[in-house]
Amino acid sequence: MTIEMQEKAFRNVILPLKDKFYRLALRITLDSAEAEDIVQDTLIRIWEKRDEWPSVESFEALGLTICRNLAIDRSQRKEAQNVELIPEQMDAPQTSGPHEMAVANESMELIRRLIDGLPPRQREVLQLRDIEGLPYREIAAVLHVTEDQVKITLFRARQALRKQFKEIDDYGL
Repeated sequence: MTIEMQEKAFRNVILPLKDKFYRLALRITLDSAEAEDIVQDTLIRIWEKRDEWPSVESFEALGLTICRNLAIDRSQRKEAQNVELIPEQMDAPQTSGPHEMAVANESMELIRRLIDGLPPRQREVLQLRDIEGLPYREIAAVLHVTEDQVKITLFRARQALRKQFKEIDDYGL
């Protein structure tokens, strides 16, 4: 594969995955600037592995694995687990009136806080499956676990979120 073909493949296949890498890095580090740096490092590492590209089954899985590992390494170093997402990082929901928007914003913020409070593995699986839409097989490859472990972790994460959200919604805790 010539360098020109590699550049074209990088532009057409890998660069479109940049947003997925960012969302995963942000979910792990909870820091926008750090997530952007991780995405850049991920893209650099993928480029440096270009000699291995012919044997790569999924560039998405490769990139998400690299991104996840970098994000975990950095978040452990900086202890970024306790930082909250800032309002600028939230997507505005589509609702009709100001009251509905306020309720939706409040619910989204609560869900984000609850997700951020999950154990790291549950948070990662939830991000990759429910937000990124990856199949169980690819999540298992990214996290180096079995598909059954992914399903169990996802079930437990959803169950924990559902329980916490219901308690807060019912009792206003």
